[in-house]
Amino acid sequence: MKTFIIYLFVVVFGCLSACVEKPDFDQFDDIDAIPTIDASLIYVESPERIINQAAGFNFYSQDFIFDPFNEDFVQERLVDAIIRYEVDNTTSKPLDFTVELLDAGDNVLDTENFNIPPEPSPVLIREITYGPGGRPLDILRNTVTVRLSATNLGDNTSVSSLPDPKVIIRSSARFRIRLK
Repeated sequence: MKTFIIYLFVVVFGCLSACVEKPDFDQFDDIDAIPTIDASLIYVESPERIINQAAGFNFYSQDFIFDPFNEDFVQERLVDAIIRYEVDNTTSKPLDFTVELLDAGDNVLDTENFNIPPEPSPVLIREITYGPGGRPLDILRNTVTVRLSATNLGDNTSVSSLPDPKVIIRSSARFRIRLK
């Protein structure tokens, strides 16, 4: 019992007299936190039969709301961004896609055109960089709408021999934002 009390005293005294450094809460100022955020922007799929049924050659047009920068915190701290487009065409038609980034006044800030050959064609992948070494970040900061339009450059009667012919366009974005 005496040994236990001595042992307990030594442990308690050791804990109380241990050298403990004061916590440094100013370390936050030394941290440079820049997380990467991935987001899906557009996914459109159109079967060839729908393309054939469209009156005229413009078979698709749609505006998408784009508001990741409607908060000042995010807008001011955007470091850079990459928008990735993928277009997969298994139809028998050559197609043209246009993606426009628009501001609040419907003014075009940036445009990407995709001229896609008929099948068999590889999946087209294009990455656009915004920020250092790329296009100006103000394009993204001021974008509120993404407009996608698609035009059939071929006829309205042919059908691909592949099963379930369609065109798919998808895009995603990778943003880096400084937290402080």
